[in-house]
Amino acid sequence: MEARLIDHLPDDDGWQFEPKWDGFRCLAFRDGDEVALMSKSGKPLERYFPEVAGMLRGLKEQRFVVDGEIVLPIGGELSFSALQARLHPAASRIAKLSQETPAQLMLFDCLQVGAKVLIDSPLDARRAALDAFAQALPESVLVSPFTYRVEDARAWLEQTGGALDGVVAKRRDEPYRPGERAMFKHKVERTADCVVGGFRYDKSGTKVASILLGLYDEAGLLHHVGFTSSFSEAEREDLSKLLEPLKGKSAFTGSSPGGASRWAKPGASSEWVALKPSLIAEVAYDQVTGERFRHGTTFKRWRPDKKASQCTFDQLSAELRPEQLEAILKRA
Repeated sequence: MEARLIDHLPDDDGWQFEPKWDGFRCLAFRDGDEVALMSKSGKPLERYFPEVAGMLRGLKEQRFVVDGEIVLPIGGELSFSALQARLHPAASRIAKLSQETPAQLMLFDCLQVGAKVLIDSPLDARRAALDAFAQALPESVLVSPFTYRVEDARAWLEQTGGALDGVVAKRRDEPYRPGERAMFKHKVERTADCVVGGFRYDKSGTKVASILLGLYDEAGLLHHVGFTSSFSEAEREDLSKLLEPLKGKSAFTGSSPGGASRWAKPGASSEWVALKPSLIAEVAYDQVTGERFRHGTTFKRWRPDKKASQCTFDQLSAELRPEQLEAILKRA
């Protein structure tokens, strides 16, 4: 079951609200000694997360189907880049990482326990089954907190300072509907002020395809962190006039842009033009992976009131660990 994006949380009765976790969505199946971890696209994941599969294989319950998210805490926060590093062709590398940085399974739905199939049961019944199932789970398996009160869900967003990725809303009286966008997600809009350190032309060489964004680290080095290309055709013509006079030596003293991003729009050139670090853009982003914006960002506005030196990494929100959110939920 998938989620549809909404711009505000529903406030009528009959909803369950859960945190939106940043990991690999996973359906976990067990039938005796056989354990399968399936991604949202239907691909097997147990090879990449043997510690999760082994943990499920060691449970007393011999038969179940549960829905959740594989998450990986590193250094006090959930790391999507560490999850991506697991998708490695070498079994020896995966085995090493599974020992050094074990992943966890965050559960939020239960479709079958033993011979009892719950897929057609309402969410309330499935959640009760999940909570009962969770009584015998080890620490490496977590159960997502939830609330029936929209006020609590809003408080999560307010009290986490933008670190929480968002909130998922599900109807308590509905069955599990695989393949449908039958639940809803409200995502936090995160923004950052970034130095415009360069740009790329489109293939015509006359219009700007994207601008390249940078942030300063504590040592004063400017690192390339992503791009934005969310401009209309008319705006692209004006961009050329704005950016051309700023051409100069590369300001990226840390990591520099490489080839064209896989998220860039078709027709963008892989070559980039360096700019003096004087233009500041505010952009909206969804997630950060390895100190880079995971996807292309959305341009919000120019910030002539900001100095380049104010565009630092400390603007970015690190995602909360599950236990941190659990503490916030108990206070709400």
